[in-house]
Amino acid sequence: MDWLMGKSKPKTNGKKPPAEEKKQYMEPEFTKIRVVDFDLKELVVLPREIDLNEWLASNTTTFFNLINLQYSTISEFCTGDTCQAMTACSTIYYWYDERGKKTKCTAPQYVDFVMSLCQKLVTDEEIFPTKYGKEFPNSFESLVKKICRYLFHVLAHLYWAHFKETVALDLQGHLNTLYAHFIVFVREFNLVDPKEISIMDDLSKVLCTPAPPPAPVPASSASAPSPSSENHVTER
Repeated sequence: MDWLMGKSKPKTNGKKPPAEEKKQYMEPEFTKIRVVDFDLKELVVLPREIDLNEWLASNTTTFFNLINLQYSTISEFCTGDTCQAMTACSTIYYWYDERGKKTKCTAPQYVDFVMSLCQKLVTDEEIFPTKYGKEFPNSFESLVKKICRYLFHVLAHLYWAHFKETVALDLQGHLNTLYAHFIVFVREFNLVDPKEISIMDDLSKVLCTPAPPPAPVPASSASAPSPSSENHVTER
């Protein structure tokens, strides 16, 4: 049923895709890097005094802006030549237009379609109302789910195809924190089918667990002489 979700697995001719063998983003030296080290669930739980739709609208808009910004940092490396298809792990994502026509496009084209659609939806007052007393449409939740599913595709592609560039820019901590926050959010409100995000379950398991506190500094190191004192010579 993958075709219903706009994705399919590429033909491998019986051979394991080379990219499947390496997941740089899963190496401990990178997964331990976060911008924050507290339980992200505290950030996504619905506050008592806030309407559910208001909360979903606010968070969805924020995630759209942050993921769009994160992608922009590596967009020069995501081209029609380097990313001839919108891939993540062993999955190729296809774009479906408003008439349901299936299109295989390059990753930058796909991301452009995603961001254009999201921008159109989150700025539509009839869908994401910002004025007091304005009602949310009956289709609001389904549209939020659609946005989140597409945003997940972008995050997955960032890890799969552009983690090397992200590390080179020293932005892996931001990407890890954004990804973990997003996954915790969509799980909290059941916004993305678990089967859809299962391709990144290994990363989600690691990143969505609160980072352990830093190890205490040994007492002996506290009394160790500083470099400056080691080089100081006392005259006698």
